[in-house]
Amino acid sequence: MLRLRFLAPLFLLGAAPAPLPQAHPALWKLADADTTIWLFGTIHILPAGTNWMDPGIKRAIDGSQSLTLEVVLDQDPGKVATILMTLGAATGLPPLSERVPPEKRAQLAALVKASGFPPAFLDGMKSWAAAIMLTGAALRQIGVDAALSPGVEPQLTALFRASGKDVDGLETAEAQLGFFNQLPESAQRAFLVSTLDDPAKARADFHAMLDAWSKGDPAAIEKTFADDPEFTPALRDLLIRQRDHNWAEELADRMKKPGTVFVAVGAGHLVGVDSVQKMLAVKGLKAVRVQ
Repeated sequence: MLRLRFLAPLFLLGAAPAPLPQAHPALWKLADADTTIWLFGTIHILPAGTNWMDPGIKRAIDGSQSLTLEVVLDQDPGKVATILMTLGAATGLPPLSERVPPEKRAQLAALVKASGFPPAFLDGMKSWAAAIMLTGAALRQIGVDAALSPGVEPQLTALFRASGKDVDGLETAEAQLGFFNQLPESAQRAFLVSTLDDPAKARADFHAMLDAWSKGDPAAIEKTFADDPEFTPALRDLLIRQRDHNWAEELADRMKKPGTVFVAVGAGHLVGVDSVQKMLAVKGLKAVRVQ
């Protein structure tokens, strides 16, 4: 399940389960006399036809002059693959099968076969990079298909660009993949093992996350992270805490400029003790939940 939280923004995935009823995701407002920043927590994988844009979110979008995402990729889709191959190449590591527990090796072999990548090719990749390359096959096991539905980010991007509004990112593709590249090997292997979840469990975890998001329930979203055994302290520190700190720095700087910005990042970054809102509060900036 961990891979669904962090890899989807890199590949703009969609999903195939039955559509939800009208969703009401959480929304926060950070404002002073001449600046407003909307903070919207997204889920990167959505069932086709999910209606998530309720009246409150639509008003915030319509009143915003620009959109800020975690990363903007659609202008150069092939760039991610190039960066992945450059950062992810490895020498001196054991074969991939030896980087997972013995009881997981049969699952890994089946997933490698389903992925279509030659085993020798994956053996030459760092553990985090191999996990990313196997993600497509792992997602297909739980019924996720990128061709069926755009997630929240591409829908927002299309709306803002259709109105002639700017779209930018808090990070670059190099920075996002660079976070994985900084992980110690033990954390990389935990991340690799997360691709080997039982499909039935992964599907149930996904629907729990989706339900929590659609109800605008930050505590339930946070619980899905807390209950994930692969979400180690090293992963939390690098993929949540450090990034949220960096984003809070950027948003604090943005508050010095007049105007209205709609900021959409993964919902996991807006919940818990390391949330962007907590990081902003340390700077004396209070984000108020408006729905």
